Amino acid sequence: MLIIILIPVIIVVIGALVFAILKSASNPKHLAGIEKLIKQGKYSAAIKAAKAMIQKNPQDFKAHYALGQAYLADNKAELALMEFKIVNKTAIFDQDIDERVFRNQIASLYSKFRQYEDALKEYILLTKLEPTNAEHYYNAAKIFEEHNKPEQALTYYLKTIQLNKRHAKAHAALALLYYRGKNIQEAKNQLDIAIRLNPDTFSAYYYQGKIFKDSKDFSGALNSFEKSARDPEFKQKSLIERGSCYLAMNDMDRAISEYERAIKASKDENTQETLYARYFLAACYEKARKIDGALEQWQKIAAVNKSFKDVTAKIQEYKALQTSDQMKEFLTASDDNFIEICKKMLLQEYNLSPTKITKSRVGCTMIATQNKKDNWMSVREQIFLVYISRDSEPIDENIVRKAADEIKTRGYMKGLIFACTDFAPSIIQFVENRPIELIGKQKLMSVLSKLKF
Repeated sequence: MLIIILIPVIIVVIGALVFAILKSASNPKHLAGIEKLIKQGKYSAAIKAAKAMIQKNPQDFKAHYALGQAYLADNKAELALMEFKIVNKTAIFDQDIDERVFRNQIASLYSKFRQYEDALKEYILLTKLEPTNAEHYYNAAKIFEEHNKPEQALTYYLKTIQLNKRHAKAHAALALLYYRGKNIQEAKNQLDIAIRLNPDTFSAYYYQGKIFKDSKDFSGALNSFEKSARDPEFKQKSLIERGSCYLAMNDMDRAISEYERAIKASKDENTQETLYARYFLAACYEKARKIDGALEQWQKIAAVNKSFKDVTAKIQEYKALQTSDQMKEFLTASDDNFIEICKKMLLQEYNLSPTKITKSRVGCTMIATQNKKDNWMSVREQIFLVYISRDSEPIDENIVRKAADEIKTRGYMKGLIFACTDFAPSIIQFVENRPIELIGKQKLMSVLSKLKF
């Protein structure tokens, strides 16, 4: 009885499948028409025709492929990728859809939209479909390298060169892997080969610049990065590296200029390279006491990625500090004005006058004595060691230990350490039984609030 009931259902299902197959079989004429429209540059008409086919049969993977091709021709890559993903799930490859062509296209689109895991799968599959094509191994190697898998990257770069000894970019990429593995001589050999094969292999100059930079040869690095910046693929990265070289050389103006150029070179505000360019630019502004500029960059980074490094903490820290005009002046004043602020602060709050002032990159160090009253004439002069920092980074414990040693060795009365950040618990514990007073962010703001600039 059950079999008798099921027979009509089975017939209906088989009929539906036959109908779908017959309907799909009629597609070649329509597909040829869509292909002709694409060749004629009539992309809108091709898209409309492909959508009509899909509306009649949503499972028609050939129609989805045709629509993807039309989108691709019309520079609508993201929509093309959506269609190709559907094709990838259901397609049976034949003379209408060449699997090798399709996988090259979808792999390229996955890479374009930074879907690297999917791109890698396609490139590895392509190495099996086209085992003599060196480019597939090279593309897979790049993804392995970017995802911190150097061993796999090395294997695929070597295979690339085995298939194509004149693949300059693979030689250049190998050079960087060898350098990271401390094989300096082989790295240099590979770079020489890359540049000899093709003097316009800008990636070779980029990796050469990285090697120079890591060895502190900033002049050589700047020259190499200038050459690699001619390539659109390496332009933004090269400008960021140039900025880092100038930053290491403490040439803040040029560092700022390079980071600004790197941001202007961006084609996508959301890329990691752009975020890093902004982050380093903010660091330069911060060191140059241009806090408003730094805040602007941190806020732009946070609008894209709030969890990027420490930008959220930076924004909160400086916004809190800038609620006080005195603190803002303390942070942004020129070196000379900063010294005057420090002198006023010591005199008004601690009755101290400096006898010796030493400027530093982050602030100053002062040797100060108390202002004596008439009845103090017979009292031995009390000397204080004062360390004042306006750096955004917390005070290093070694600085405090060094101050403690100097106070003890020279017989100073006391040490005062000012910072616009909080002190680490280890520092607080260290000074507990020592003649050192810590003036952190909150107390410093309180002291400065009493001053009139």
